[in-house]
Amino acid sequence: MKRVLACLLALGVIGSAGADTVLIRNATVHTMTAAGTIEGDILISDGRVAAIGRGLQAPAEAQVIDAGGLPVTPGLFGGLTHLGLEEIGLEPSVDDYALKLGAMRPEFDVALAFDPASVAIAVSRGGGITFAVLSPSTEEGGGGQQSGTIIAGQGSVVGLNGEPTTYSRALFLDFGGDTSSLAGGSRAAQFMLLQQAFTEVRSPKLLLPDDQRLLTPAGRQVLKDFIGGAGVFVFNVDRASDILQVLAFAQREKLRIVISGGAEAWRVSSQLAAAKVPVIINALEDLPGSFDAVGATLENAARLHRAGVRVAFTLDEPQPHNIRKLRQTAGVAVANGLPWEAGLAALTRVPAEIFGVADRFGTIERGRLADLVLWSGDPLDVTSLPDRVFIGGKLQSDRSRQTELRDRYLERVRNGTAR
Repeated sequence: MKRVLACLLALGVIGSAGADTVLIRNATVHTMTAAGTIEGDILISDGRVAAIGRGLQAPAEAQVIDAGGLPVTPGLFGGLTHLGLEEIGLEPSVDDYALKLGAMRPEFDVALAFDPASVAIAVSRGGGITFAVLSPSTEEGGGGQQSGTIIAGQGSVVGLNGEPTTYSRALFLDFGGDTSSLAGGSRAAQFMLLQQAFTEVRSPKLLLPDDQRLLTPAGRQVLKDFIGGAGVFVFNVDRASDILQVLAFAQREKLRIVISGGAEAWRVSSQLAAAKVPVIINALEDLPGSFDAVGATLENAARLHRAGVRVAFTLDEPQPHNIRKLRQTAGVAVANGLPWEAGLAALTRVPAEIFGVADRFGTIERGRLADLVLWSGDPLDVTSLPDRVFIGGKLQSDRSRQTELRDRYLERVRNGTAR
């Protein structure tokens, strides 16, 4: 029985009396606050950071971890993702990220389909990811009814602690050449339809009872709430000229917006900086995959940062199993001119600020929930791995479906029973 309990404790399946009090000694703590990087200790108590400094005393019941000078960072951001909304792309019954009704429905909220027990969550958590943004996607509707679906729907910030709780709200819109077919075949029609939707909300008396409306009553209320500040608008757009049109629209309508994609964002970096609009990019995008991304470059993040634009990272493909690779994009951006601290901020503090959850994620400071990662080396180096991951002060198991399959088949190889 003692052996079983010891194994469970080692895996983090159950806790001990002192499991909520942990002292990490001799760490290089990247706080991602004004305090900067601290060479010292972190005391975790009751799920929160109780103290950061040198020579901290460990309570008698504390678990003590000697970091040996290795880095500790806040838990990382997983980008804009289908995490908990998609399991296997070839199995449509567990792909809950898109509405295929062929109509503009801002009331569609993917958070209602989020599965906190998804296999991909443990995989991502083992890679040091502790929060992400659930992101809907636009897809063509059935029966040829495609017009108006440029609004993908709502998403939310989610923690990877195995609970269904979501934080803040965002409304996602897809613009550009790749989605012009969703608006009748022209990117100009995308702005036309969006303007009509806003008119339905702002000036409902302009529409007669028999007019064809884009939005349902519920959709009008949701859009009205977002216009009023209930959440941020996320425009997925790449071409520089389209970004300028989005900025002009947001200024007219007084919206709080974020640009995602942004392959050519560096070309309009001064306008983005002046408007104080952040950009969430895939830092691996280099060669043009379409005419919307002719200006794609690995220096995108560095150029935006130099112009004063806040930058965060995501992957082009939102499939959930690979989001732990997002830190590779930060490393590539750093190799192409982005300062190292800015690269780490783009995976921690900045996305938390963008989505209004900086009081919960993205930094290490006294009183905050202890979501942090002890790394084997430089966290932006792909050869480094998480040594320990804490969420809410609790040490997370490093086991996942992937590690279980690995161990199962390695055992068969050792036994000579593999086929």
